[in-house]
Parts: sequence; C-alpha cells; structure tokens
Amino acid sequence: MAVNPEIQGRRLPPVGPYLVGREKVREFSRAVLAQSPLNSDPEAARAAGYADVVAPPTFPVVVQEATLAQLLAEPDTGIDFTRVVHGDQRFSFVRPVVAGDELMAELTVTSVKSLGAHSMVTASTEVVDLDGELVLTAISTLVVRGDEEASA
Repeated sequence: MAVNPEIQGRRLPPVGPYLVGREKVREFSRAVLAQSPLNSDPEAARAAGYADVVAPPTFPVVVQEATLAQLLAEPDTGIDFTRVVHGDQRFSFVRPVVAGDELMAELTVTSVKSLGAHSMVTASTEVVDLDGELVLTAISTLVVRGDEEASA
C-alpha cells in the first residue's frame, strides 16, 4: 500500500498536556551525554535565569513522539510502520523547555512526496505551553520504504 498523498495538510487533534519532569530531563541529559549543569542542577539553572533544569535541545522529541504515534495510527495514511525510517529531525525554538513546563503538541502533515517506490512524509509539530504560547516547532521527515518489486 502506498502512502496516501491526501494526508498532506491534515492537522491532527492536540495531544497532552505533557508535564516535563526534572528527573526525565536529567535522565535524557545523561542518555545524550549532555554535560551542562543547566540540564541537571536546579540551582545552576535558577542562577542562569531559568525556573528549573533546562532540557537538552533534542528533548522535545519525547513530546513530539505522541503526535507521530497519532499519525501512524490513522487508518488511511498508508504508512506501514515496519517500513519507516526516520529521515530528518529539526527543532525551531522560541524558548528552551524547562522542568515544570506543561506542553501540548499538535501535528500537521506538511508534505507527502513519492520517490519511486518510496515516500517521504514531513510533519510539523507545534509545541505550546498551557497558555497557548509557542515554545517550539519540531519537524520530522519519515521515509516510508516501498516495495522495490512494485516499481520495477
């Protein structure tokens, strides 16, 4: 089954709120080898002007994951998760994510492109705080490998 090109422009319902926990930020920081005291020491983070520890720049993928799971669960997308490879990931920040943030995320499919038997699905996830203020935008491109024999 090919990826349904009509999903381009689809906006999914918001997910969340996701409460950013201090220990989750610390665990993620250790996992990605982030060494800044801002990522683990609340006193250092407060001294730098933050309310609590600051999440590393790639932490929002944890929040975005729920929106991507939502997309993959849509029955008419034609996306077979067993054939998905993560092709690209970008973040555009308005401000850093800090422990204590409660974040909502909403995904929009911005592009569906066919490349021979394969497809590329790009999705933009806006992450906002509970006041509705934009915190960041996460952009992911999923490569959906097609059946090589179908294109021959």
